[in-house]
Amino acid sequence: MPAERQAAPRPRAPDAGNGDAADAVIVIFGAAVRPGGRPSTTLRWRVEAAAAFATRFAAPLFVPTGGVGRFAPSEAAVMAKLLVARGVSPGRILLEETGTDTLSSARAVAWLLRARALAVPVFAASSGYHLPRCVVLLRLFGVAAHAAGPPWIPAGSARLSRCYWWLREVAALPYDAALALFLRLRERR
Repeated sequence: MPAERQAAPRPRAPDAGNGDAADAVIVIFGAAVRPGGRPSTTLRWRVEAAAAFATRFAAPLFVPTGGVGRFAPSEAAVMAKLLVARGVSPGRILLEETGTDTLSSARAVAWLLRARALAVPVFAASSGYHLPRCVVLLRLFGVAAHAAGPPWIPAGSARLSRCYWWLREVAALPYDAALALFLRLRERR
C-alpha cells in the first residue's frame, strides 16, 4: 500500500469546538499550504465557500481537515486561521489534523464525529470537482453527508487544468471508495 494511502492515526477529540449546540457540521477538505504557512488559492476559496454556506445556520461547527503537507502548518490550522479572520469563533472550529489525503481525512472526520455523537446535518465543503468524492467517502464511513455549495470560481483557470482535475477525480473516486469499503470491512472484524 503506498505511503499516502496508509491509515492515519485516529485523532484525539480536542476540547475546542463545542459541537453540543451546533445545528450543522461543515467539514472543509484541505488543499495545499504554501511556504511560510500561506494558504493556496484553492484552500482559501474552499474556506470562503464554506463560510458563505454556513450563513444559513445559526450555530455551525466547522471541521477543517488536513495534516501537514509539504509546508507547515497543517492545512486544518491554516483553514482555522482563515475562519477566525472571517469572524468565526475558535469555539466553533474543531481541527482534524491527521488526514494526509481525502480518504484518510474522511475516515478521521467520521471517527471524530462519532466520538462527539453529533446528531446534526453534515456538509462537505470543497472544490466542485472534489465534492462528489468527499461526500461518497464520508457516507461510506457512516456519515450522512451532503455537499455544501462549492466555490464559484472553478479550480484552474485554463480549460486543460480544469479537465485534469475532473479526470483525476474520475479515477480517484472508485479507487478511494474501494479502499474505504475494505477499511470498513476490516474494522468490523
